[in-house]
Amino acid sequence: MTARMSRRGPDAEGVWVSDGVALGHRRLAILDLDARANQPMVSADGRYTIVFNGEIYNFRELRRELEAHGVAFRTTSDTEVLLALFARDGARMLPRLRGMFAFAIWDTQTRELFMARDPYGIKPLYYTCTKDGFVFASQVKALLASGVVSMEREAAGLVGFYLWGSVPEPWTLFRGVIALPAGHWLRVRAGVADGAVCWHNVSTHWQTAAGKVTAQELQERVREAATDSVRAHLVADVPVSVFLSGGIDSAVIAGLASELGAHVEGITIGFEEFAGKPDDEIPAARVIATGYGLPHHVRMVSRAEFEQDMPRILDAMDQPSIDGVNTWFASKAAAERGYKVVLSGVGGDELFCGYSLFRQIPPQAVLGRALASIPGARALLGAPCAYLAKRRSQPKLAGVPDFLGSLEGLYFLRRGLFLPTELPALLGADLAREGLARLDGFPPGMTAAQARDGAAAVGLLESTHYLRNQLLRDSDWASMGHSLELRTPLVDAKLLETLGPFVSGFTGGAGKAMLAGSPKKPLPDLIVNRPKTGFSLPMAKWLSETTDLSRGADLPMLTRTPWARRWARTVIERVTACG
Repeated sequence: MTARMSRRGPDAEGVWVSDGVALGHRRLAILDLDARANQPMVSADGRYTIVFNGEIYNFRELRRELEAHGVAFRTTSDTEVLLALFARDGARMLPRLRGMFAFAIWDTQTRELFMARDPYGIKPLYYTCTKDGFVFASQVKALLASGVVSMEREAAGLVGFYLWGSVPEPWTLFRGVIALPAGHWLRVRAGVADGAVCWHNVSTHWQTAAGKVTAQELQERVREAATDSVRAHLVADVPVSVFLSGGIDSAVIAGLASELGAHVEGITIGFEEFAGKPDDEIPAARVIATGYGLPHHVRMVSRAEFEQDMPRILDAMDQPSIDGVNTWFASKAAAERGYKVVLSGVGGDELFCGYSLFRQIPPQAVLGRALASIPGARALLGAPCAYLAKRRSQPKLAGVPDFLGSLEGLYFLRRGLFLPTELPALLGADLAREGLARLDGFPPGMTAAQARDGAAAVGLLESTHYLRNQLLRDSDWASMGHSLELRTPLVDAKLLETLGPFVSGFTGGAGKAMLAGSPKKPLPDLIVNRPKTGFSLPMAKWLSETTDLSRGADLPMLTRTPWARRWARTVIERVTACG
């Protein structure tokens, strides 16, 4: 199992075995580079043993507190602080941790295993109960490597992938293998897991309304909170880099890091196909790097390299996804420069309302509910929507009558990949029916967005579905495939706690403008007013040159583009073959 995760931790391998339990770890050394900080790590009194993936950014403050109460430390790592804090407080320590983490601690006295995961679910943690006991790992493929996990397919995972373009938690592609939900902890006794316990539900931060503040006061809160988060995410004993696109999110992170005195290098990837076009990130990234005095590295990626790397990409892709290839090449560029840590702007659009969905879906939901309430409306809309779906090559237009009656349904029409009615042709009628039943919910795999208003509801859905199941998971496998730790200053529980109640005031571009104003030296207008392009690759062109795809990139985005639907078929077939 540890060999299967060697790229996640090439610096050290450790295995600890006791009566009836074995813990393994692969280390990517970032804090306290000495071998004394290797894992599995045993507490000074020998009672607890920990395996830990991630970073605790406030570990130094926690360490000082523990030292004041007489705790002595043998290392300067966050792992030992985590172990000592658990020995003192148990599960009560979790709300005090700031970071991204998945860890397990074995108690030799009670013979219990305690497992926990960070609030956003930045770091993955999977487990299964078998006839031989309980098995867990940071990768599904590591579980499969144990040889004791069933390879039987999970219908909910397959159906969920085709619906969304990623596998919705807690499902995976394999029966009985599930993800510990984000913000939950779990206790295991005698090889049997109790029910997972929620200790932090990020959804609550979109439910409470903020008090009245002026635009200037809100700008200052954004500045202070963003600066504080970037400061926390710079904690490391190795050099730090930053993915530098031409957008606001990564530019703000680079600017704040520079102002905090950090020596970071900007990493930008480019493509000949984008040269001179709006999608080209290089000119804007150069302006940002020059403006903040950062060293800047540009790495060009070609179609030939994409095809050459494809086997490695699909092998590293632990759960199937239609995204993440861009992060793979950016991570490759950072690793080539010798970095172990990179800061990413992922999550900025979800918190600061950067997507058009925040502006479009709430009023569409009001109209949709009104139309759905008209007797016979669904039947009247069926034929014209089906005609337009075929005429405009947008299959999801056919789903409008079924999903227009709720904000969640309209969100699915924008973020989803295939319609439920398309699944029998893809998977067979029986598997499609079973998967939809196991996913539950409407749309399938989704719960209702309980939020204070429409914008907050979209933010909640973006953060607990698209961000959690796709962007964060892709960030993990794509970066760790190059032994690189990707950190997310804009995906931070403390930042969300501070700014979440104000999300409704971030719509219409106000949120991104306030974020852009966070550095003392604000971003230039060239960056602030630059049309949003996303962090993308010329996938449509590359795939159309080798397949029968003749169009896709320019279609209106009611549905994922045709190349994404074709790409999904390739991914699901080949990722599962790499298990």
